Amino acid sequence: MELKLENLTKRYGRKAALDGFCYTFGQGICGILGANGAGKSTMMNLITDNVSRDEGSILFNGKEVLELGSAFRSMLGYMPQQQGMYDEMSAYSFLLYIAKLKGVRGREAKAQAARLLSLVNLSDSAHKKLGGFSGGMRQRVLLCQALLGSPQIIILDEPTAGLDPKERVRIRNYVHDLAKQSIVLWTTHIVSDIESIADDVILMQKGKLVAHGRPDELVASVNGRDLEDVYMHYLGEDEPDA
Repeated sequence: MELKLENLTKRYGRKAALDGFCYTFGQGICGILGANGAGKSTMMNLITDNVSRDEGSILFNGKEVLELGSAFRSMLGYMPQQQGMYDEMSAYSFLLYIAKLKGVRGREAKAQAARLLSLVNLSDSAHKKLGGFSGGMRQRVLLCQALLGSPQIIILDEPTAGLDPKERVRIRNYVHDLAKQSIVLWTTHIVSDIESIADDVILMQKGKLVAHGRPDELVASVNGRDLEDVYMHYLGEDEPDA
């Protein structure tokens, strides 16, 4: 299983948000590090076809994803950083709604919604309106909707933002288990979230790939102690993500 980006380019006016980007993601977790404006979110929006590319190709197991169309989208689970939800819905009804859009219906949709809400410790709030949820609670619901339908490609944009340390560890461990059978792209500015579980890490700057490798390889390459040292070595002049 592989997701291959070839010469992927997206421009906004004269600025290239992603500039001839090439990388092949395989099964497991790939941590994606970079400051604001590095091109991380643009890359995710191109993969999910939320924005159109200017150049390049995206291949899943050798096939262009634009040609795969809805078949590819059914394999995706995407957790955006923005918390766009229907505040009048309960967490449970929101997940059933998203499940229906993904083609998961009936008893299976109900079972998945209940299991995922339990996973993120929201069972007691399942039937409360999303409008009354805290930022961290909404973040957990967004993660749940991304995991509906057992997607083969899971794209997580700052998945643990706003979570307390206990919940961060819980989510991290669960995603680690999921990655045994899927491709997980995890962008974060919390380097410790991916250091212990990422199979690969890529560092991005101004729309380009700066460095990549296993966490231990990257740390050794800069004679560092951890991924924080790697980040500072390659990206230290950039502003970190908010």
